[in-house]
Amino acid sequence: MNRRGQWDIFCKVIDNFGDIGVCWRLAADLAGRGNTVRLWIDDACALGWMAPAGCEGVRVLPWTATLDLAAAGFDQRPPDVLIEAFGCEVAPEFIAACAYQSRAGGQKPIWINVEYLSAEPYARRCHGLPSPVQSGPAAGWLKWFFYPGFAETSGGLLREPDLALRQAAFDRGAWLAAHAISSTEDTLVSLFCYEPRLLMDLLSRFAERGLGGEPVRLLVTAGRAEKAVKAFFDDKNALPGNRTGRKQLSISYLPPLAQMDFDHLLWSCDLNFVRGEDSLVRALWAAKPFIWQAYPQDDGVHQGKLQAFLDAMDAPLLLRQFHSVWNARQPAPVVQLPVPDLPAWGAWALAARSRLLAQDDLTTRLLEFVAKKR
Repeated sequence: MNRRGQWDIFCKVIDNFGDIGVCWRLAADLAGRGNTVRLWIDDACALGWMAPAGCEGVRVLPWTATLDLAAAGFDQRPPDVLIEAFGCEVAPEFIAACAYQSRAGGQKPIWINVEYLSAEPYARRCHGLPSPVQSGPAAGWLKWFFYPGFAETSGGLLREPDLALRQAAFDRGAWLAAHAISSTEDTLVSLFCYEPRLLMDLLSRFAERGLGGEPVRLLVTAGRAEKAVKAFFDDKNALPGNRTGRKQLSISYLPPLAQMDFDHLLWSCDLNFVRGEDSLVRALWAAKPFIWQAYPQDDGVHQGKLQAFLDAMDAPLLLRQFHSVWNARQPAPVVQLPVPDLPAWGAWALAARSRLLAQDDLTTRLLEFVAKKR
C-alpha cells in the first residue's frame, strides 16, 4: 500500500508482555514506513522499559472504560485500518464512531484481527478469510483474519527493514562490556523462560559440567526467569560470586531490557532460551542456537503448536527432543535434558533464518493485504 494511512491498533495485556511486545513492534514498524498509529492499550506500563524512547508516528492511548476519541483526534483522522490484536474485540464506542463516519460519507476502515503466531494447519487455512459482523452499528461489515506464520501462504513474521544492517554492524564486545559482562571466553547462554520443570536440571548441569567442556555464563532476564533461578540457588544450592566452589557456572542478572537491547542479548549469546511469541521470532532472526518454551497450557495444546513449529522449520532430531522435554508439563522422573549440540543447532538456525529472509515480512504482507481490500 503506497498511500500512507492512519492505523488504530487495540491491545489488551494478558500477561508476560508478549502481546504488548508484538503490538509495539508492529506499531513502530508501520510508523517507520510512513504511517501514523494510535496504539490503544489497557496497561502500557511495560512500555516504560520496553520502548523508553517511544517512536515517532506512534501515539499510545489508554484503553479505558470509555475512550476519549476527541482527545485522540478521531474526527480529524479516522482510521484507514483497524487492528484488533489477538481477538481482543475493539471497544464498542470506537466501532460506533467508525460506523457513524462511514454513514456520513467517510470510508470504512479495513478491519483486521491479527491473530497469534502459529505453524498449525488451521492458521494457514484461516489466514485471509473474512468474518462477517452480524450485529451492532457495523453489522454487515467484514472483519479479516490475519495469521502470522512461517510459510509463504501465511501472514509472515515481524521484521524491520533495517534489521540485517543493524545486526551486521552490531558490536558484541561493546554491548557485553556495557552490561559488565567481561568473561567472553565462557559459553554465553541467555535465559528468558517461564518456569519449566527441568530448569533445575539445566542449572545443576551447567553448575557441575558447564556446556561443551566450557564454563557457562548465564545471562538471566528480569522477571519470572530471574525469580526461578534465584529460588533454586538458595542456601542449599548457594552459588557464590566468581564461581567460588562452582567453577563451571556464573550468573549475570540483567535489568529489564528495551526491545532493541533484547535483540542485542540474543545476538551476543551462544545459546538462547526464549519463550512466547515475540522472543521466538527474534531468536530466529538472531540465527543462534535456541530453545523455545511455548506458553504452557494445562490441556497440553501448546505441544501441538510446538511440534508444528519444529516441523515447519525442519528441526533436527536432538533439537526436537530437547524442546519436547523442556516444554513437558509433567515429565517422568527418568527424563533428562539432552546435551545441546551447538554446532549442529547453529547450522540449523542459520538455514532457518535464510529461508525466512527470502519471504516478505509481516508488515509488508499486511500492507499488501490492506491495499487489495480497498
